[in-house]
Amino acid sequence: MKFSVDKQDGLVIYELLEEKLTSLNAPILKSELVLANAEGYKNVVVDLDKVRFVDSSGLSALLIGHRLCKDEKGIFGLCGLNDTVKNLIKISQLEDVLHVYSTQHDAINAIEKKKKK
Repeated sequence: MKFSVDKQDGLVIYELLEEKLTSLNAPILKSELVLANAEGYKNVVVDLDKVRFVDSSGLSALLIGHRLCKDEKGIFGLCGLNDTVKNLIKISQLEDVLHVYSTQHDAINAIEKKKKK
């Protein structure tokens, strides 16, 4: 799986550079999210701007990231979702569970605001 990682002050940003997040590459993302959590990062942003399709394995990897951050009282944010991915989250009834932002900037700002509280 191709992706970029930007580790900042208590925050990790993953920018996925693949068109699909499926059973073929979701385990790699899951491993990265677990590793970031083990390193002490409790706030994570996953930028899905280039991702056009997510299957159940991809959704599962994202939910694991969400749970890891939530357990540490952090935020797991998704951004850059296209309509297909947004629809998957909606029909999976996860729009009230996952934190979805329009842009990476919006996600980072939301996390910064929470950190100041």
